Amino acid sequence: MTSSSVPSAAELQRVCWDVIVIGTGMGGATLGYALAKSGKSVLFLEKGRSHYLTSDSLRGGYAECFFPHPDAPSLKHRNILKHAGRYFDEITDISTKRPFSFIPFIGSGSGGSSAIYGAALERFFPSDFTPRSNYPNATDSTLPEKWPVTYEQMCPYYETAETLYGVHGTIDPYREEGSRGSLLSPSPLSSSAYELHCFFSSKGLHPYHLPLACETNADCLGCQGFLCRRRCRNDSVQACLEPAIEAHGASLLDECEVVRLEATSSRVSGVHCLYRAESVVLQAEIVVLAAGALETPRLLLRSGSPSWPNGLANASGLVGKNLMRHFVDLWAVYPKEKPSRSRNTKEIAFNDFYQTSTGKFGTVQSFGALPPPFLLAAGMEKDLRAGPLSWLAPPLRLARPLIQRVLEHQLSDAVVFASIMEDLPYENNQVMLPREGSENSRVAINYRIRPYDQARIKIFRERLRSIFQPYRFIHIKQAENNQRIAHACGTCRFGDDPATSVLNRSNRAHEVDNLYVVDSSFFPSSGGTNPSLTIAANALRVAAQILEGS
Repeated sequence: MTSSSVPSAAELQRVCWDVIVIGTGMGGATLGYALAKSGKSVLFLEKGRSHYLTSDSLRGGYAECFFPHPDAPSLKHRNILKHAGRYFDEITDISTKRPFSFIPFIGSGSGGSSAIYGAALERFFPSDFTPRSNYPNATDSTLPEKWPVTYEQMCPYYETAETLYGVHGTIDPYREEGSRGSLLSPSPLSSSAYELHCFFSSKGLHPYHLPLACETNADCLGCQGFLCRRRCRNDSVQACLEPAIEAHGASLLDECEVVRLEATSSRVSGVHCLYRAESVVLQAEIVVLAAGALETPRLLLRSGSPSWPNGLANASGLVGKNLMRHFVDLWAVYPKEKPSRSRNTKEIAFNDFYQTSTGKFGTVQSFGALPPPFLLAAGMEKDLRAGPLSWLAPPLRLARPLIQRVLEHQLSDAVVFASIMEDLPYENNQVMLPREGSENSRVAINYRIRPYDQARIKIFRERLRSIFQPYRFIHIKQAENNQRIAHACGTCRFGDDPATSVLNRSNRAHEVDNLYVVDSSFFPSSGGTNPSLTIAANALRVAAQILEGS
């Protein structure tokens, strides 16, 4: 059952699947693949479009490249965004004095955000699984002492995920022996990356070739931020969803929005969907939520009932709370060797500031190609409109052609790095249903950076400024911008105590026997690097738990 053979509503409602998986990103597709491969009947539900089954998707460039006029994404661009694999609804940030709405830069459609990701797949470190000890002074954070699973328990699933997603790279020198994984050989470093690799080494740092779920095609561009025309990037569609359907009998309904889950006091009894303009109620022995850390809590909160007055699986009151998103800055560095624009420039990383004697920060890695200058200029204007200097937005719009030329000149010869710093969970940083009267908003977020974390951001920035010198560089501050929410996580955390978590150690809702969550919502802490590999590895672990009947 695919997009090319559309069943009727009556046909859909006559079937009871073993497993319904809501969402096809790194968590949903990976888990569904593992279960389908083991003989379970699996139905994937995807709110967006199935890009691997259609020929009219917009590939090879950012969605904004297909807008009629240069602009930041808004609801008038919904159809273009949908065809380009991007999220196409507004969310509202209510954490400022002047709440504002925006469309986040995340994926929607087959593959979820993995269809547009930069494909950096790194393991968390062992220390990430005992987060409280890393931040003894973060007294108001809800950091747990430890995750309910250990790094050692995750290791075999990390290794399977690295193989499944075809990860190429070299070993991070900071990885302990026995916890480094087995990576495929990467392409040789470009001349500019090699120059910077030698420079970082000369400063006593420990650079390595960033692990990427990307084949080593010489002319691969990485295609970060948009759907690829080729098949060199291993997203969750290519690695898991497609083989689950074509080799193991799974089914997919795209453009199928789950409206709410119907449940008794202990089981999900129906999945209410809007599919091709018809309302249908689907049934399965097991229901798995993998819609992302924004959409999964939204659906649970919308699924209230007499048995669940505060939202499904929300006896703890924690559904949607403890939102984390990572603090990400960009650094445009100018090496002597100009970077090639005919290949993927996402190449090297170092973790010398991940865990230090004076604090835990995060990773630094090649960002890859920046978006086109017109998109950056439109984003600058959008950010200004949402901030305290909104009066500058109109003159900035008039000056946009000049700004685009300046950006193109300034950034054309730069190698861009991203610093990714762990943020911490706080209960009142959260995802909520929008307030009444916010009919255009799908989700509301309330997220504020605490003084403790602002101080950590400042220290990390100071250290990186000293590292990049004497090269010329431009620091592009993004950490304080709530619109940068691509690594959202933590909104349905797992743990052993039902009073302080939503899910148990098997990622099953504490009070709902057949409901699991396998997207990044389950994270009780965010780690200091890309979350995708941990999501995939955990999905494999949960699939094994389901197959064992636990």
